[in-house]
Amino acid sequence: MRSLLITLAVVAVVLIALGLLIKAVKWLIIIGLIALVASIVMGFLKGRQAVK
Repeated sequence: MRSLLITLAVVAVVLIALGLLIKAVKWLIIIGLIALVASIVMGFLKGRQAVK
């Protein structure tokens, strides 16, 4: 599960970087931010489950 979160975060960062470099497609930044938020939320939820 951790590798999935890391992969999702890397993809999010790459999409954000591409969006900033191209400056033409705002959707890349939006999708990257959504993926980054999703990876943070999933990591938080998995961390809470591990604590229980």
